[in-house]
Amino acid sequence: MSSDERVVSFRPRTVVTVAALLVGVAVVLWIVWVSRRVLIWTFVSAFLAVALSPAVDAIQRRGVHRRGAAAGIVYLIMILVIAGLGALFIPTLVKQTNQLVDAAPGYVRDLTAGRGPLGFLETKYHVVERVQDAVKGNGSGRLAGGATAALDVTRSVITFVAGVVTILFMTFFMLLEGAAWRDRLISLLPVRAQTRAHRMAGEIAHTIGGYVTGNLLISMIAGFFTTIVLLAVHVPFALALGLLVAILDLIPLAGATLAAIIVSLVALTHSVTAAIVVVAFFVVYQQLENHLLQPIVYGRTVKLSPLAILVAVLVGAEVAGVLGALAAIPVAGTIQIVISDWLQHRRREPPADDTVTTDSGLEIPSSV
Repeated sequence: MSSDERVVSFRPRTVVTVAALLVGVAVVLWIVWVSRRVLIWTFVSAFLAVALSPAVDAIQRRGVHRRGAAAGIVYLIMILVIAGLGALFIPTLVKQTNQLVDAAPGYVRDLTAGRGPLGFLETKYHVVERVQDAVKGNGSGRLAGGATAALDVTRSVITFVAGVVTILFMTFFMLLEGAAWRDRLISLLPVRAQTRAHRMAGEIAHTIGGYVTGNLLISMIAGFFTTIVLLAVHVPFALALGLLVAILDLIPLAGATLAAIIVSLVALTHSVTAAIVVVAFFVVYQQLENHLLQPIVYGRTVKLSPLAILVAVLVGAEVAGVLGALAAIPVAGTIQIVISDWLQHRRREPPADDTVTTDSGLEIPSSV
């Protein structure tokens, strides 16, 4: 063996440690993947608990000292509000939704025959033939595919209901114990850092609560004005379409555009004039929402620039889809709070002192 060659040896303990570390990481990743649905429910519950916590704290400050009773009052208020809105809108909403379902076959027949306002989709782009070719591509497996699809839909509905119930209970328990768990975690930090941690936790809770409240408010405004415009131009199913806009507007970036396309197509089935008015409304409203409503809300709560919001939403959507897009803005606001606090604390730190003061007041170098 020449003098330039080197032999690298590893101790058995090092090899075993690295192998155990890799196995541990693989096990953790496998657990995360298997339990991803539960982790998503937990994340949503924590998100809602942080958003509702200021309301619970406000009720406690007004005389309800037990946190469980305060959380119960918040839940009761939410149920009453939802029930009141349901009693006010659900009968009309159900009626219009049924009418929309009943009218859908007629729209499909007109589209298939190339008639009506949407007939150009068939005459120019042959949409019906493309859909039929895609469906026929499954051939003999259509019956089994239909049964599988029905089973998948049933399973999805059951999972959705179970998820909603689980999230409601988890959010309630997080409201009860969240503050205690936060205090326990902060108590593990050094004493000098606990005040900073409490302040940052409060700012993060304010950011998330403000984002949730603002997003709901903006979506309700979008649905309300959409309903007003649809009623003004006599487009059918105005209330149902307004609710659809409010729900889709909760999704950053793509939600409002998707809602505008759906509502505009329904308006086009009524009349070309109505469709033009609806499209013009969405163009104007989106400009107002993007440049007036959202900067006011997110500027006061999340305190992020429009560019940071756009980048955060795009990254969140790429990582975790719709859930990632919804959580991107508060997560970005949280990161900004942490970085800002770290920078401020770093600037305030006194320079390193190389001297030591004795009991007699004499300063001597610390190296002595």
